Amino acid sequence: MIRKLLKKIPSPFGRPAHRRTTPAIIPASQHALKRSQISRNAVTVVERLQQAGYQAFAVGGCVRDLLLDMDPKDYDVATSATPEQVRATFRNCRLIGRRFKLAHVYFGREIIEVATFRAGHADDSDNDADLGREQSLQSESGRLLRDNVYGNLEQDAQRRDFTINALYYDVCTGNIHDYANGVQDIRNARVRLIGDPVQRYQEDPVRMLRAVRFAAKLDFEIEPHSAAPIAELAELLYDIPAARLFDEVLKLLLSGQGERTFELLLHYDLFAPLFPDTDEAIDEQPDYTLKLIRQALRNTDERIREERPVTPAFLFAALLWPALPQRTRELEEQGIPTIPAQQQAAHELLAEQCRHTAIPKRFSLPLREIWDMQPRLERRNGRRADQLLEHPRFRAAYDFLLLREAAGEDTGGLGRWWTRYQEVGADERRRMIQQLSSGEPAAKRSRQRRKRKPSGGAEH
Repeated sequence: MIRKLLKKIPSPFGRPAHRRTTPAIIPASQHALKRSQISRNAVTVVERLQQAGYQAFAVGGCVRDLLLDMDPKDYDVATSATPEQVRATFRNCRLIGRRFKLAHVYFGREIIEVATFRAGHADDSDNDADLGREQSLQSESGRLLRDNVYGNLEQDAQRRDFTINALYYDVCTGNIHDYANGVQDIRNARVRLIGDPVQRYQEDPVRMLRAVRFAAKLDFEIEPHSAAPIAELAELLYDIPAARLFDEVLKLLLSGQGERTFELLLHYDLFAPLFPDTDEAIDEQPDYTLKLIRQALRNTDERIREERPVTPAFLFAALLWPALPQRTRELEEQGIPTIPAQQQAAHELLAEQCRHTAIPKRFSLPLREIWDMQPRLERRNGRRADQLLEHPRFRAAYDFLLLREAAGEDTGGLGRWWTRYQEVGADERRRMIQQLSSGEPAAKRSRQRRKRKPSGGAEH
């Protein structure tokens, strides 16, 4: 009842995007998309579903990207068949999801994701009961907890998030069905929500992140009506499960447009819910923090363009590093030595971060190693330098040291020293180590010898 009343109140952010009651059917002669561009396996799925008597289309991002002359990463199919009917049609099919039930059809390494047409979620008592709908579920804030209300093609188009994702391509006729003026928004380079933005963001706050991601990926602008409520509603992201936000962060920052995405996240106040401690570091030390993060993202974007490997561990290490020194200093003031203080601060920082974006151990463990090696890179006497060179994380730690220096940290030329140490031969390396020893104050060397003698030469 409350939701029905709210729907009658005009949105303070303007008028919702126009909805068509009938689709604009764009014939094959009026667009550049060809059946041959579609994945052969996706075409197979569409054709077999149509032969079984169901409606089926290639849909969403693959249609959008091909119209923009981009290579889709995957292919999705929308159909009138229920997930169970899809599974009955394909032996190589598996059903996934509870919040949003889907069918995955497997062709070797390629997975074609098949979604049943969905209807709206707001108490639609007039929906056709024969469509096999299931009850949807929303939280008090309006967030969708379950979304398996099945509908028809028109309903499915109107409940999709953005107009540019509500395009349906019929591989048999070559026609594109466009219920939401998506083709026009592609031509105008706009990311536009379908429906009232406040309601749509409340249903799923991650749509705010998706708007930013599409704007960065496609070099589009977020349409003003769709952009207006984002900053006000950004705090809704605090209620999203941390594991889901981790997946979204990977899509945002490892797409090849990480630097531009970061700027948009800052602009719309979406960065703080994802990285609250780093956001505080930006307020306290903006020049250094922003320079380090931007450089890390710039490097990542370049590696992706060059098709070189990237690891989330390194990027998360850079994103969180600016928040580490303050925590370390607070522990040092309690009398804890520097290295143990940094290790404890790192543990606490990561534990806090995982409440917002749940970083899996396969990334958090190498991240910790990169951090832990930073003070170790300063300790180069004896055999330590060669031992560090052999460490499996040395290259990542060295690159991270260079990143810190590029952001303005004064390390006393440590990066330059390690660069040279890797380039020269064994004799020159020994001379470099001897120079380090001879350059230390005599009192310091004396203290080191006195410390080692009682322990029988063991290092601490």
